[in-house]
Amino acid sequence: MSDITRSDVAHLARLARLAVTDDELDVFSGQIDAILDTLGRVSDIPDDVPPTSHVAPLTNVLRPDEPAPSLSREAALAGAPEAEEGRFRVPRILGESQ
Repeated sequence: MSDITRSDVAHLARLARLAVTDDELDVFSGQIDAILDTLGRVSDIPDDVPPTSHVAPLTNVLRPDEPAPSLSREAALAGAPEAEEGRFRVPRILGESQ
């Protein structure tokens, strides 16, 4: 365990301008201890382990961008509640100015 005390947590709470109760000081000091102990295990990793950004190798899973048949404008607008000038008509949400 690390040496995080209730007074350390209270000091951090004052710096962060957080109001914490006495019960929370006990809980937070235990949680911060656990976090610091977990982070301390990083120093136990052997030096010969190569650094990685991901645990599994990444490959590009995107397909080539090729044109393909799709809906016509009329078919896309067929199910719309309202359409105007070949576009979906929706209520204005930002006011009257253009």
